[in-house]
Amino acid sequence: MKPAIVLDDISVRYYIQETKINTFKEYAIQFLRRNVKYKEFWALNNINLIVIEGEILGIIGRNGAGKSTLLKVISRVLIPTKGRVRIRGRVSPLLELGAGFHPELTGRENIFLNGTLLGHSRREIEARLDEIIEFAESETFIDSPLITYSSGMVARLGFSIATTWKPEILILDEVLSVGDEAFSAKCKARMEKYRDEGATTLLVTHDSSTVESLCSRAVWIDHGEIKAIGAAQEVVDIYRQSQHVKK
Repeated sequence: MKPAIVLDDISVRYYIQETKINTFKEYAIQFLRRNVKYKEFWALNNINLIVIEGEILGIIGRNGAGKSTLLKVISRVLIPTKGRVRIRGRVSPLLELGAGFHPELTGRENIFLNGTLLGHSRREIEARLDEIIEFAESETFIDSPLITYSSGMVARLGFSIATTWKPEILILDEVLSVGDEAFSAKCKARMEKYRDEGATTLLVTHDSSTVESLCSRAVWIDHGEIKAIGAAQEVVDIYRQSQHVKK
């Protein structure tokens, strides 16, 4: 079993403005007077993680726990403040709903835009165009502007583009939560197929049942730190117990 992703002591620091300022003019005045105060916030703190090639790893935690920040670091969208990231394979990220799309372009045009951003040539995209549209169930609206799409339609199109070509490392951030049940089942089937073919998947989701049914392992992140890592069922049980105790 080879590692696809290795994170060594990853930390990400942000600076949050403490002073409440309502306008840019006021901000400029206070900044020049050196009255704007900031405080440190560590979104991730000393994260050490090895993701094995061919596994589906679930990442769970409350809102603001650092899950999405972790995926951005792995996708090289965000440079960590400290630590080292080692990736073995090409990353296909689907981090945010509509990321890589232009709302004024049609669905068809966005396929070419998003596919290009993922590293595919126009010829490759044209060869798989019908397959992308069919999987996304977007035949009726494919030539309409993306701004007219529902969130579920955007999610279907984004997932279809990201997974039409077998990814080496697939990163999904809450994408399955906005689709209907039938489409989510289709997505899970495709993810399982690619897993069997050796693809690696990182999945952030609030749906614990998806983690239990789909993931071999899971990580619970809270306040930027790994609280538990191991078999998916065990980690989900620990997480659920912690939420019950806090309530």
